[in-house]
Amino acid sequence: MPAITLASRHKEPAMCKHLTETAPFDYLPKSQLDRLRKNNHFLIHAFQNSLSHIKENLTGTYLFLLTDMDGVLLSMDYSPDLETVVEGSPIRPGMIFTAQSCGVNAISVTMDSNEPVLLLPEQHESPYFQSWHCYAAPLSMESQHFGYLDVSTINADMQGELIAIAKLIPAYMQNSYQNQQATEACDKPAVEFTARQLTILEMIAKGFTVKAIALKLKIKECTVNHHKKVIFNKLGVQSSTEAVSIASRLSYL
Repeated sequence: MPAITLASRHKEPAMCKHLTETAPFDYLPKSQLDRLRKNNHFLIHAFQNSLSHIKENLTGTYLFLLTDMDGVLLSMDYSPDLETVVEGSPIRPGMIFTAQSCGVNAISVTMDSNEPVLLLPEQHESPYFQSWHCYAAPLSMESQHFGYLDVSTINADMQGELIAIAKLIPAYMQNSYQNQQATEACDKPAVEFTARQLTILEMIAKGFTVKAIALKLKIKECTVNHHKKVIFNKLGVQSSTEAVSIASRLSYL
């Protein structure tokens, strides 16, 4: 894991004014959030499952956040003593943790640097987060980047424990994620693909965009999207990441 960055104090007067006067945090509309959570159901389940094991051994006060690659909050959990604090805060699934939405925060900093970061209370721009010590890190599994993890505490004495917990969670998540996909793959009947669908599936696995696939195969983008839809339906998935993972486990890649 890359070295931990202790973020330097960063101020943007216009953004601070924007936050302190109106605090208009950005949220994903419910319909879009529902689709996003459905597309990331493996990841969310792995996150929740890992916390169910880790929380059994915790005595401190912690807040756990899971976002997608765009900083959208997919899932959260917290210690029982934080229930009133969290319910009275703006933090809820769908919240967008970019600096533009809620000021500089641990997730926004790690999104920019792609490295783990520890942010102290006074380094957050929004007053809502200025009692939190936050450790955030990119979340990758099977060499694929899925999103970001944030573990926060209001107790300064728990910084070391906070970082240790944050380093444990991805390992638990990866095991849970792989077990879920392996189980689902075993339960799936054999899938039949046409030669063109297999070609497109292989190109998706290599990171080709729809436009790049269309140019390479000399077909229309709408045709590529149609093939993608058929491939997703056959594999019973909602995203390219899941399609590649399941197809790999079924030995199509």
